[in-house]
Amino acid sequence: MCGIAGIFDLKGNRDVDRAALRRMTDALRHRGPDGEGFFYAPGVGFGHRRLAIIDLEGGAQPFHTQSGGVLSTNSEIYNYEMLAASLRNDVDLKTRSDTEVLAEGLARDGSAFVHELRGMYAFSFWRPQTSELLLGRDRLGERPLYYAESNDGFLVFASEIGALIASGLIETSLDPRAIADYFFYGFIPDPKTIYRSVYKLPPAHLLKAQSGAPLSLERFWRPVFADAPAPSFEDASAILRDKLNDAVRAQMMSDVPLGAFLSGGVDSASIVSAMAETGGEVVACTVGFDEATHDERAAAHEIASKFGAIHHQGLALCDATTLIDKVAAVMGEPFADSSALPSYLVAEIARQHVTVALSGDGGDEIFAGYRRYPFFLREEKLRRLTPSPLRKLVFGPAGVLYPKLDWAPQALRFKSTFEALALSSAEGYASAVAINLPSRVSRLLNEDFKRSLGDYNPHSVISEAMNDAGTDDPLARAQYADMITWLPGRMLTKVDRTSMAHGLEVRPPLLDHTLVEWAGLLPAQYKLYGQQQKRILKSAYAPRLGSEYVNRKKQGFAPPLSDWLRREKDNPAMRLSTSRRWRESGVFNEKFVEKMIRDHQSGASDCAQELWSVIMFDAFLGAAKN
Repeated sequence: MCGIAGIFDLKGNRDVDRAALRRMTDALRHRGPDGEGFFYAPGVGFGHRRLAIIDLEGGAQPFHTQSGGVLSTNSEIYNYEMLAASLRNDVDLKTRSDTEVLAEGLARDGSAFVHELRGMYAFSFWRPQTSELLLGRDRLGERPLYYAESNDGFLVFASEIGALIASGLIETSLDPRAIADYFFYGFIPDPKTIYRSVYKLPPAHLLKAQSGAPLSLERFWRPVFADAPAPSFEDASAILRDKLNDAVRAQMMSDVPLGAFLSGGVDSASIVSAMAETGGEVVACTVGFDEATHDERAAAHEIASKFGAIHHQGLALCDATTLIDKVAAVMGEPFADSSALPSYLVAEIARQHVTVALSGDGGDEIFAGYRRYPFFLREEKLRRLTPSPLRKLVFGPAGVLYPKLDWAPQALRFKSTFEALALSSAEGYASAVAINLPSRVSRLLNEDFKRSLGDYNPHSVISEAMNDAGTDDPLARAQYADMITWLPGRMLTKVDRTSMAHGLEVRPPLLDHTLVEWAGLLPAQYKLYGQQQKRILKSAYAPRLGSEYVNRKKQGFAPPLSDWLRREKDNPAMRLSTSRRWRESGVFNEKFVEKMIRDHQSGASDCAQELWSVIMFDAFLGAAKN
């Protein structure tokens, strides 16, 4: 992987600020420790940091095509050898790199070439013949790309927000709607960012820019869920194994050490199984934790031994007080998924052994592995049986009056269920995705800040996604919403930032778009059957992993926040007592935050996730000033 940066004049052919582009490129050094390059022409400049993976000598960037085009890309194109064979009819390729294939393909076919790509990418391509800049991002959002317009008419873009800020060319006031999204979801969904003037290029989108013309944004792919003729469940399980083997084989291309993340779950174990089936040496990296409920080293060792993998194990001592500021700086935006801390440590340890790691990311979204899915389907049945006015009349007050029984067994925690049942289907699912209890977030934010939001409601992010799904099936609508919001905004963002902070490239074979497209046409019951989640994935790999293993209870990867925020020593919540940043931000109801700290530490209620959201927002404010 790499880091890309660039500046483009939207008004003419003015010289770009070379010092600004240098600062941007330097800010991406961690993404590309193996080299840098620059390209300048009237009205345009590219900067590039390289992490060399394929054709270590011939893939330097920015890359110049034989017709004069220039490419700067952060990509792995897995089918580049096949594409190269067709390109050789038109051009004499000089290297064996996927960079040259992408560059010459875009030069020949323009934006239509993205439909041929199998891989992960974020690129910028300059075509001097038409003075057009093309930015592109892969189908699922595995690679990031941010952009902004400066006040004097330059388009500034880069792999990370920090590089845009380093340019000194953009305005950096915070976006209240993005802040509201953050405290609702724990991340900021595309295309918004924490800054008003900065946007994420959404997954599966192209951005075209020409001097004197408005920016053009085009979507070229979307996940499809549809009723289609399906093979038998047994045949589909066999097909899944073949398709995942094919995706793993394609993603194992590398001229540097390659391995896999291996936890105790079926997703990563299926990847290691597929790697072993393709032949060759398998290197697996596992990180354990000193809390027994979060330590999956024994289960991972079982799989590594079964498939003869070289197994590297490390112990992650998750010192939150040390890691919070590091992770906040890496993320570039407020990010309240606490598993980013152990993810950062996993990447740090894995990088000691490999430069590329395959991961099991995507299995929960593609094959319906989240616990919220069966809950949502049960709520949907009640919604369909009960008219909306009656639901609001009965469940609305029940949600307000029913206590939040954090200490009680799961079967007695009805508050969020009552609140969700009073809402529409899409709003109810948004509440299920929410990282914080919406009623508590409302008290967390101060009245002036809430007035600045007008009628904006973060529920709309999920509502718009579900309405765009093109299906009435409730599970498919939920999966679609997750794949275009949660997956790129939270899961893949976490993986990209924490891994690239250490110069480690992560590839998720389960997100191969051909596999995603095939899975979208499977019947819902192949994925979720009663309480059985990821049914077809477990069925496909039970013969290789063992039935007991695939059905073992998921342990999760998040640290024990509740305990962290109650301990006497090294308690992250104490940061809030000494910091003025969050208090002076104009966002919070200070008295309620202080009450949550007291209530949590006394055991009166569990406010860990809400407090963590405030802690990470405060840490972001600190990182943004540095």
